[in-house]
This record gives sequence, C-alpha cells and structure tokens, in this order.
Amino acid sequence: MLTAVALFAGGCGAVDGGLRGIPLPGGANLGDDPYSVQIEFADVVDLVPQSIVRVGDVPVGAVETVAVEPGSWNALVTVAVNRDVTLPANATARVRTTSLLGEKFVELSPPTVPAEGDLARSGKIGLQASGRAAEVEEVLGALSLLLNGGGVAQIRTISTELNNALSGREPQVRALLDNLDRLVGSLDSSKDDINRALDGLNRLSATLAERRPQIENALQNISPGLRELESQRTQLVGMLQALDRLSGVATNVVNRSRDDLLADLEALRPVLRNLADSGQNLPDSLQLLLSIPFTDAATDAVAGDYANLYVKLDLDLGSILRNILNSNQLGLPLDPTQLAQLPPTAQLLTPLLGATPRQSAPAVPGAPALPLLGTEQPTTAPAPPASGTATATPAPAATPAPSPTPEQGSGSGGLLGGLFGGGS
Repeated sequence: MLTAVALFAGGCGAVDGGLRGIPLPGGANLGDDPYSVQIEFADVVDLVPQSIVRVGDVPVGAVETVAVEPGSWNALVTVAVNRDVTLPANATARVRTTSLLGEKFVELSPPTVPAEGDLARSGKIGLQASGRAAEVEEVLGALSLLLNGGGVAQIRTISTELNNALSGREPQVRALLDNLDRLVGSLDSSKDDINRALDGLNRLSATLAERRPQIENALQNISPGLRELESQRTQLVGMLQALDRLSGVATNVVNRSRDDLLADLEALRPVLRNLADSGQNLPDSLQLLLSIPFTDAATDAVAGDYANLYVKLDLDLGSILRNILNSNQLGLPLDPTQLAQLPPTAQLLTPLLGATPRQSAPAVPGAPALPLLGTEQPTTAPAPPASGTATATPAPAATPAPSPTPEQGSGSGGLLGGLFGGGS
C-alpha cells in the first residue's frame, strides 16, 4: 500500500502543475502548434485554468494560466489557441457562462471596427478590449433591490397622483398634446436647418478647440487689464459724466442754431448747384493749380531746351460776339437807354446787344435798306449856274458826289466803326 501511494505521488510530481497539467478528454483541439495569447481582464470572476476558449460557440483553445499583473493588479489570463484559427490583432475577449449555473469560458470575437493585424503575431489583448458578462448573482441582486427598495412600490402612488393631476383637465391636456404634435412636426420640417446649425456649432467648437492656447493666453492676460480698469474706475465714470454733459450742451447748441444752420445751408445751395453744374470743367481747371500758366498736358510740348507752341485763332466775328455775350462782361446786354446813345452804325448790332435796332428809311423810296453799310448818305445836287450867264450847251448830268469820309464824332462809321466806338 505504501509503495502504491509513493508511486502515485511520484507520478503526480512528474506531471507539470499536478493533475491540472493532465489533458482532459472532450476538450478543445489545440493542434500540434497552438499559439499563446495574453488577455488582461479587470475581473475574471471564477475563471480557472483548463477552461474552454471559444470563437462563435466553437471550442478553439483552452486557458493555460490565470495570474495577477504586478503593476496594475489586473488579471492576466494566458490562453492557447489553435493556429488554424485566424483572428485580427484588435479582437475582443469576454468571460461568459455556458448556462445559468454552468462553467466559465473565454469568448474571442472579431472587432466591430475594421480588422487590423494578426492576433497570432501580436499575442496580446488589452484591458480596453476585454470584459465579462453579468453574473446570475448580480441579476438576482438587482431584481431584489428593484422589488424591495426600488420604484416598483411607488408605481401605484405615481399613477394615483397622475390621475388626480389630470382629472378635470382633459381639454387642456388634449390641447397640450396638439401643441406638442405641432411642435414636433415643426421641428421635423426644420431638421435640415437644425442639422446645419449643429454642424456650424460643431465647426465653431472645433475652431475654439484649435485656438485653445490663444484663448487661455487671453484669459490669463486679461486680469491685469481688468485690474487697470478697476483702478481707473473713477476716471472712467467722470469721463462718462462729462460726455453726458457735453452731449447736453451739443444738443442745446444744435437746437438754438437750427434756424441759422438751415439758412446757411439754403444759402450754400446755389454754390453747390453751380459746382455740380460745372461738371468736368472744375477738375479740368485744377490742372493749372501746380503748373500755372500751363496745364499738365504742356509737358508733352517741352522737348529739351525748347517748347512747341500751337495756337488756333478764331477771328470769326460771330464767334467773337457770341463769346463776349456769353462771358457776361462789359455790362451786356445793354438797356434801351444806353442802346439809344450808340452811333447809328453801332445800332445795327442792337439785336446782338439785347434790343431792337432803329431802322432808317431808305434813301430811295422802295429801295431796301442796307444796314451793314451804315446810314445812307444823300447825293449832292450840282450848283445852279450864275444868273445872266448863258450857255449854249446843256448842263452835264449831275454826278454823285463821293460820300464824305466820316470824321471823329460824325454820324456814320459802318459796322466796325460802331463796334469799336466810331460815330456818335
């Protein structure tokens, strides 16, 4: 008997890990070359070595060891997985129960995000990708809390108080529901605008997040400015009060000078109108301001030490008179009294000077008047022969005497004489 016990004890010591190192029948097929994966759990409940590792409820491996991570005090589970099972490096792991009172196992699942890498190469599943299912004890405890000290016992009280609050107010409640329905419909019809507003708010938040250092700097540096404003509060209040008094004085001045201001503006209206009527002539005349007596266009005429000069003279009499009359100089047009004092030849120009000229009667009845030649001069008849003198031949035909040359102060001077002051 002692020999059998010794042999059994020696056999158990020869197996790594004792009886736990003996493969159990009916376990997962690990294959000839399984790969190891270390999984970090916050809580493994009562998971033990030799527990099953499943992928989609299919056994693909077994738990080798369950240890404690020294640095974080989390559970570190090492599992062996059949190499024929391919999983991404970002796969997830959970500790689940086979049934209500069944054993625990580790479930490996593909990630909900796009797969990355190979789990056989990485050999690590972090804490953020692991977890466990709710235990039966936890579910029963939560149900007990709900039934005993939760809100189930208050349902009757809540329903009674709700009936008391709504009793007799059915129309108002119905109207409230109608308004709520319209509100929801309006919100539904404006969902595009709401989405745009939310998108804009999102962009604003992103912009503020990008400029967070500048905002922090501004908030940190605004304190000295606020302290300076606080120290100058008395001066600022005094300035605002003085500004208030100044505005009152300005209002009083404007009210009292209103009539004078309107009169000044009314007197200024003709000046502004004339400036507006001048049009392009005013800016053109300003070209002489810096280059009197030449315009800025005279620079093209200067070539070295000489200048080209082009003069155009318009000696047309009509143009001269028109320019004189349009210049409003020399007191034109004249009144009838002044026109009457002009020489007869100058009176030919009275239509141009603003009056009706006096037409002299033609020297020969029925002959047209020749105004441009001045006043007609009568011809001089020959002197009669002396009495007592006989002559056998008839007197020669009287020849017209030449018109006397008008002298200074005489009554004839022609058009130019009247224009330039001849005659009286």
